[in-house]
Amino acid sequence: MSAVWRASRAAVRRRRLQTSVIAVVVLVSSTALVVALGLLDVTSGPFDRIFGQVHGAHVVATFDAAKVSGTELERTAKCPGVRASAGPFSQAVIDMPESAASQMPGTAPGPLTVVGRPDPGGDVDRLDLFAGHWATGPGQIVLALPDAPGMGNGPHSPLGKRIQLPGQRPLTVVGLASSVSGTAQAWVSPQQITALHPTTYQMLYRLDRATTARQISEETSAISDGLPPGSLIAHQSYLTLKAQVAANPNVYVPFLLAFGVLGLLVAVLIVGNVVSGAVVSGFRHIGVLKSLGFTPRQVVTVYLVMVCVPATAGALAGTTLGGMVAPLLLHQVFQGAELGTATVQPTIGSWAYVTTALGMPLTVLLAALIPALRAHRLSAARAVSAGSAPHAGRGPAVQRWLSGIRLPRSVTLGLGLPFARPGRALLTVASVLLGVATVTFTTGLSATMVSFGHTMQGVGKVQSTVWRGQPRFDQTAPHHDDTATQTLLRGLPHVADVAAVGFTDARILGRSEGVAVEGVRGGRSTLPDDLARGRWMRRPGEVVASGRFLAKQALRLGDSFTLSAANGRQERVTLVGEILAGPEDRMRADWSTMTALTPDAQANQYWVRLARGADYSAYAKAVQAADPGLYPTKNTTVNADAVTVISSASALTLMLTLVAAMGVFNTVVLNARERQRDLGMLKSIGMTPRQVTGMLVVSMAGLGLIGGILGLPLGVAAYHVVIPITEHAAQLTFPARMLDVWHPGLMTLLVLAGVAIAALGAVLPARAAARQTVARVLHTE
Repeated sequence: MSAVWRASRAAVRRRRLQTSVIAVVVLVSSTALVVALGLLDVTSGPFDRIFGQVHGAHVVATFDAAKVSGTELERTAKCPGVRASAGPFSQAVIDMPESAASQMPGTAPGPLTVVGRPDPGGDVDRLDLFAGHWATGPGQIVLALPDAPGMGNGPHSPLGKRIQLPGQRPLTVVGLASSVSGTAQAWVSPQQITALHPTTYQMLYRLDRATTARQISEETSAISDGLPPGSLIAHQSYLTLKAQVAANPNVYVPFLLAFGVLGLLVAVLIVGNVVSGAVVSGFRHIGVLKSLGFTPRQVVTVYLVMVCVPATAGALAGTTLGGMVAPLLLHQVFQGAELGTATVQPTIGSWAYVTTALGMPLTVLLAALIPALRAHRLSAARAVSAGSAPHAGRGPAVQRWLSGIRLPRSVTLGLGLPFARPGRALLTVASVLLGVATVTFTTGLSATMVSFGHTMQGVGKVQSTVWRGQPRFDQTAPHHDDTATQTLLRGLPHVADVAAVGFTDARILGRSEGVAVEGVRGGRSTLPDDLARGRWMRRPGEVVASGRFLAKQALRLGDSFTLSAANGRQERVTLVGEILAGPEDRMRADWSTMTALTPDAQANQYWVRLARGADYSAYAKAVQAADPGLYPTKNTTVNADAVTVISSASALTLMLTLVAAMGVFNTVVLNARERQRDLGMLKSIGMTPRQVTGMLVVSMAGLGLIGGILGLPLGVAAYHVVIPITEHAAQLTFPARMLDVWHPGLMTLLVLAGVAIAALGAVLPARAAARQTVARVLHTE
């Protein structure tokens, strides 16, 4: 076995170029695979880990206290399929006054769902009481807030602040807690909840079957079947929370997995090409090994070890590099992500590293096995003679046919060269094909994401947002009222249109969590072009919302529901359109719908569209001069999500393109080595070095053109597969105009990208072969 190892080690050292090609190809592919697998892991990993540790609720159910008693609800804990339960807890909705919300970061004025709970523990939804203590007496309340720096202590901590409710004693904030299930916005003791006049009960369930939405729906129906009709007002599935946490990371998973798969395929093809070429170009070496007494199995082992050594090194280096790159991307992806009110800290499971570090060398080994078996079948005499015998087969016949075409002889020789080794040519075409498919896929993805980013940032629509000053934030109050401010801004020089935008808090009847209604007055031309499905609001009582809102509230276009404001006003609204993206707890309506809920609602910001060529600095000075209580800001034209997708996709595309070019590079090197005698003879009869370079480059350019023609539809197909998966995972819908990215001129350039990749890989070894003198070539032969 030591002889086999010495022969393998010598082959690795002697074939430095081949070793380097394999190592780099596997390194790049391993890096892309670690990033893809890591992102796939963390989209569910943090949720499952945190949710399991605190026994999160699979179902949060709200029951009407007027129709069902607490005793009846207690009996539901023994229903088949219920693993554990907590409750019933009395539940009330109070109005958080603006005076209190302004003193407590992380809170907002409006409806606040409060639950009477004796302690933060229990069998279901164990709360993380990270600051203060639990509310055990009258006048005490615990707020549900994320465990952010400075939240539990410091000058702006809510601890000790008071919430003054009309006609009642104030509630003092004594603790801060987080819930992974988002079961409430605040908690009080069971005695205190009575004073808040609760109207509903809350039950928390962990189920035996909770893998799919259908299972949860069936189990919830079974629980409510034994209760009075209409007693179950609403229920929330934990799958909704899981989808919300994964919505942003899932934007990246499909295309990163696509790059991982493409990288893996490119690696397999190129390694197969390299090993096949090594076997063919090493016939004499194989014959010598067998003549020295190496058995066929030992010869195969030599060639497999020769490939696996650089593949293992590349896989380990790529796994390490991926482990450095992936956390940076994950930090960007999960920035600000929360599970309920618990902050998500993504970590990559060790399986992603182990799978890549072991899987890539194993894949390379399998790819190398087929051409290596060819060495097993060759006899020593045949191998030695094949290494120096003249080439036969289709090559000469094709060359004779091409010689009749009126093209330069160096071009026709180059076009015929791949036919001498058709298997190698096919592998080269396949690697170029995948390179072109990658470039095509990235081009389409980037075009869609650029359009997405421009839409989200309101490029060409809103150049400035003007804010009304808030004295509570140490700002100057505006001198003009709401409507007068809009008129003032519209009358300033170089202003094309102005929309007034205000917000009011409400909740969907039967749901515990609050929602925000964004009211828009005037300024239709300032609205972003982000309508994905349906239509815009045309009359009062119509709203539009994002796909995330629809998913969280389990709504569809055309559904009607009732909004309830803290002042008791209610308004029936209909969902008529889906916008491209937006918060999961906000909907957009016209001004009359918002004021139907809150008659005294005022705009707090104004969207301003400037005339073409207007100077923003001059406009901002004009606003401040007109009213010092107005604060203009310049809208950015850069969308962070779009930039992250485009930059990461471009980096991966560059890597895979270089890998594909290295496959071509290896093919030209092998062709030049095998045809040293032919090259020497051609140069001896007058072929110039430039013509030799052109011949070798043309031989690959023809293959590149074929790869480009075949790779274009593959890249387009990958785009049409990945985009719908991205839409579903990210809970958004791209408008048709964002998907209209394929045009004849662009597709022609993408086909020519195959030629460019082939030429990039061929030019260096072609020039090296052209520089060799006739005497050196013939001496080497």
